[in-house]
Amino acid sequence: MQPTILGFDPGRDKCGIAVMGLDRKLYYHQVVSATAAIASITQLRQQFPVSLIVIGDQTTAKNWKQKLEKELSEPPSIVMVDERYTTLEARDRYWQMFPPQGLQQLLPRGLRQPPKPIDDIVAILLIERYLNRLAQ
Repeated sequence: MQPTILGFDPGRDKCGIAVMGLDRKLYYHQVVSATAAIASITQLRQQFPVSLIVIGDQTTAKNWKQKLEKELSEPPSIVMVDERYTTLEARDRYWQMFPPQGLQQLLPRGLRQPPKPIDDIVAILLIERYLNRLAQ
């Protein structure tokens, strides 16, 4: 399996985690509680060849970066990525990944609210932003 990138959208209560290959194949995405984030990342690193962690650069990012560097055994490189507007972008991406069903189809796009947290989709977008930056 090729090297993978772990995307991490840190938060106070919940965190989004995603694992994507350099070919942009998505292997994993999940929203976990903030208290379970380190354990989840540790488990994913055993399952996938994570060569890099990409983390959003807002709210709690600096604290989380330090926590990851301290608590992960042999932490991979950690790169911070601009996460402005990712929540809006993630909402649109959610509906691309999970097309609306039933009455949701009748609502205008701007009024649709995903039925679950989308922090994992933000983590996907962070990886994509990082890869797009490399391609420039």
